[in-house]
Amino acid sequence: MKSLKLTAALGLCLALVLNLFAMWQAHQLVTNPAEARRPLDQTPADFGLDYLDVQVTSSDGFTLSGWFIESRNGAVILMQHGYKWDRMGHLEEAVMLSRAGYGVLVMSVRSHDVNPGERITFGVEEMKDLDAWYRLARELPGVDPERVGIIGDSLGGSLAIQYAAANEGIAAVVAHSAFSSLQDTIETSIRHFTGLPPFPFAPMISFWAEQETGIDIGAIDAKRWIAEISPRPVFIIHSLDDQVISPSSGELLFAAAREPRELWLEHGIEHAGFDTALPEEFERRIVAFFDKALLAGELSLAAATLSP
Repeated sequence: MKSLKLTAALGLCLALVLNLFAMWQAHQLVTNPAEARRPLDQTPADFGLDYLDVQVTSSDGFTLSGWFIESRNGAVILMQHGYKWDRMGHLEEAVMLSRAGYGVLVMSVRSHDVNPGERITFGVEEMKDLDAWYRLARELPGVDPERVGIIGDSLGGSLAIQYAAANEGIAAVVAHSAFSSLQDTIETSIRHFTGLPPFPFAPMISFWAEQETGIDIGAIDAKRWIAEISPRPVFIIHSLDDQVISPSSGELLFAAAREPRELWLEHGIEHAGFDTALPEEFERRIVAFFDKALLAGELSLAAATLSP
């Protein structure tokens, strides 16, 4: 009897320790304190681009910072960074799009970059931030408000899908290494960010993350949103060897999307690394996608004008 009581007591102690550890890990995953973020030590000027520092205020009072590179073709692309990333990660892509004539609005969201906030809600609150940026984009000089596209990397890709599903003003979407849902990627992502095995930690960390943020992890599901983007085009890019986001996410998103849709899958590429692993093909495909979606009328007119 004593041995059974001792075993039960040890089991309870172990469960308590594991839960406290999972609670701490969940806190680390859903918060991004300012002191933990890297300083911004590059700007578009370091890449030869003229730019403006811009700011917006979300509907709930968060002041957010970004960069704007002028448009030469009337269209603008919103660029959304990923989880615990910042604007600097989009500078090479900004160069690529600017070279093709596009205006670029490099955005940032709450609890990231130099912005206030600490808690990450994976789209629940961040939709207010994207909406503030979209409203600014429509008013920027040289921008046709009917020609606004968006590209997002990692979590940013999922945010782009979610926002475009709710806003018909987004004319085209590129999701680069987006998760299909938090539930789909939870095991892969927890293994990557914590180094812990999914069992028993994934459900425990998920539970405590929900308690801290008040969000329902099951509701963060880009597969439910992506079909709503049609008839606007969506381009899904994903590595089949992704170690950060579930590698099946690209295929799941493509299956859930409606036409027009495009899919680019590759082996041997790191998470959100298509732009550095295959820069020329990445540029060709992204520019062609946005040209078709945002400039088709102008390109057709130009072709007709040049015809004999």
